[in-house]
Amino acid sequence: MEDRTDEVREHGFTDHVLVCTNSRDSEYAACAEAHGPAVYDAVKSWLRDRGVFWSHVYVAETSCLGLCSADGAAIAIHPRNRWYSDVRPEDVPELLRDEFGEEADALGQRGDVDASN
Repeated sequence: MEDRTDEVREHGFTDHVLVCTNSRDSEYAACAEAHGPAVYDAVKSWLRDRGVFWSHVYVAETSCLGLCSADGAAIAIHPRNRWYSDVRPEDVPELLRDEFGEEADALGQRGDVDASN
């Protein structure tokens, strides 16, 4: 095992956006069927438009985040400790603007990281 935290920070990465694109063959809701892949694409697009995709923000597709809904995908933003459900592609600009600022100028500002609330 190798701790690469310092390396990641030295390269300017400050935040990580996880987008659930989980699919399941069952009666329960899953993000893949609730626009998960389109939400993932919208997140990447918004960050690319501001020149911060893969320069300050990691974005990853993930399996279940435990916030399943038929109304939209789940997103987690770390280290901000922010969790969203029911996210649709059209919600992404407002969500990311609220988290990162209009031009992604609030990256690295940890926001609400108090996990005790």
